[in-house]
Amino acid sequence: MVGPGRPIFVLFGSSIVQFSFSSEGWGAILADVYARKADILLRGYSGWNSRRAVEVLNKVFPKDAAVQPSLVVVYFGGNDSMGPHASGLGPHVPLAEYIENMRKIATHLKSLSEKTRIIFLTSPPLNEEMSSQLLSPFVSELARTNERCRIYSEACVKLCNEMNVKVVDLFTAIQKQDDWRTTCFTDGIHISSEGSKIVVEEIIKVIREAEWEPSLYWKSLPTEFAEDSPYYFVAADGKSTVNISDLISHRKIQWD
Repeated sequence: MVGPGRPIFVLFGSSIVQFSFSSEGWGAILADVYARKADILLRGYSGWNSRRAVEVLNKVFPKDAAVQPSLVVVYFGGNDSMGPHASGLGPHVPLAEYIENMRKIATHLKSLSEKTRIIFLTSPPLNEEMSSQLLSPFVSELARTNERCRIYSEACVKLCNEMNVKVVDLFTAIQKQDDWRTTCFTDGIHISSEGSKIVVEEIIKVIREAEWEPSLYWKSLPTEFAEDSPYYFVAADGKSTVNISDLISHRKIQWD
């Protein structure tokens, strides 16, 4: 840990989380939005499903940690929803087990602290034609369909409503964009920079509207070392300096 202390946001999930800091991904955007306000920690594991996540919950989120996260954003479902392989191997997790695994994750995270907040992300849709081109001689056929993603996404939303956990329905949100099939993915499965804007917009909307005390909305959080300093750039009057601690003009999007 380095000080002074800031709220800690943890992104926990499979490859959509692991890749979220690449190529203007949604994790990188969140880190920029919360610069000097919160630390965004990446705990993404490519290829994982909810079954694997449950196995390591206590290692990733130990209950006896000195500092607990203020927010955990969780994504599992895309790999779980893949069709089963005849060998019994692979990422597929039956729907009923997926629901129980996500319940276990939510229950564990709630137990960390009274102030640990949770947002689940559902499975996004996928471009089946594009994703089918990912075939490799080293991997068996990837049995992914948009319909499977829909079923697991709806199950995640239903569970979150039952458990009073905030949820972003990525399956629905991404498909609101007319050209989502061609613009929102890098390979038909993983989120592009354009798709990442939708993810960030939805996450920020949830945080802004949540009745959490304290609020984790980025405009509500204090900016670290925001006091005036004689070492900032000298103002035009030559007698003072310009405080740029909250400067956001570099952002392509001025997030609300």
